[in-house]
Amino acid sequence: MFATMFAMFVIANIGSTIVAQAPRVAPYLAQMIANISTDLGLSAENVNIKATTTEKLGFAGREEGIAAHAVALLERR
Repeated sequence: MFATMFAMFVIANIGSTIVAQAPRVAPYLAQMIANISTDLGLSAENVNIKATTTEKLGFAGREEGIAAHAVALLERR
């Protein structure tokens, strides 16, 4: 049943945010968007990646880790 439901939808666009104090990811965003859009068969216009910091708060701010948030919009075929 799951495979049938999965076949009924396609990814319309993806929005994601990388939360990290370091390293700076801005120089790599264009290549990351190109890689994701190619892998998923999407136009680069439909993939958005942003980067932010926590202003030195929490585990990401202490450079103990990196967090990521992602949302995908699905459309019926």
